[in-house]
Amino acid sequence: MANLTAVAAFLLQGFSAVPELQLLSTAAFLLIYLAAVLGNIATVAAVTHDARLHTPMYFFLKHLSLVDICSVSTTLPRALVATMLGSREISPRACASQLFAFVCLGSTECFLITSMAFDRCVAIYRPLLYRVTMSPQTCASLVAVAWGSGLLFSAFHTANTFSLPFCGPNVIEHLFCDIPPLMRLACANMDAHEAAGSVASGCVIMSCFALTVLSYIRILATVLQIQSMAGRWKALSTCPSHLATVLLFYGTGSSAYMQPTTSYSPTRGRVAAVFYSILTPTLNPLMYSLRNKDMREALQKLYLQVPF
Repeated sequence: MANLTAVAAFLLQGFSAVPELQLLSTAAFLLIYLAAVLGNIATVAAVTHDARLHTPMYFFLKHLSLVDICSVSTTLPRALVATMLGSREISPRACASQLFAFVCLGSTECFLITSMAFDRCVAIYRPLLYRVTMSPQTCASLVAVAWGSGLLFSAFHTANTFSLPFCGPNVIEHLFCDIPPLMRLACANMDAHEAAGSVASGCVIMSCFALTVLSYIRILATVLQIQSMAGRWKALSTCPSHLATVLLFYGTGSSAYMQPTTSYSPTRGRVAAVFYSILTPTLNPLMYSLRNKDMREALQKLYLQVPF
């Protein structure tokens, strides 16, 4: 971190380089931010207050919603304020803090999604041992491992990125401080840093993705052994929401972090960032509430209890 003060300040480009689109994009992203925060708060409140949802699956969902609230709040408010006030400047220390928080929350979400896949696998493959295997202690341990791994992964990436010297130009062509656009601003040979970051990201992302895929292979193999269609549908009924989250998370996140910096496109990077940092936290509550009867009923019950 010795080179942290080599640049006095960075400038975030924001939502769009076209001034005419700034006001429209700001209004749209403000509404999306409010929807993301309120939707995830409602999910946390529903899971907390409805006794029917005190199960491992919803325990992980509650923590996923907490991560989504923190993640979207790490990036969007700063970008919205910068656009509305015209102050795009961010100090290197604030940029490093934002990068650390965002990578930590993103990697924690990756581990939580993997834990949720394991939970669904045990529920379908070993239903009689489900309560023993997914005990409260096991669930708490998995969440603790997710947060601990996220902190370590983020600490590595933040140190790896900000150990590079930044001596201008200092315009970050992105919505927030992220690894690929920051790497492009380094004024030194970054091959070793990029290789180390790619190896670390590849190990974490591919390991979590592989475990998730293996869980679903076991789920599919178990479901195919069920004779009745009703039994198959009942077994699979809790999987579509999680599967949609997996596809959205990996489909957008991998496009940003699994490519070399030399082929990074600022325009594509901003579009991908909208999906993995903004739309994913916004859509997660919808995917779990629209396809889940218990969650819908819990949200309706919560809505009726809110005083107006």
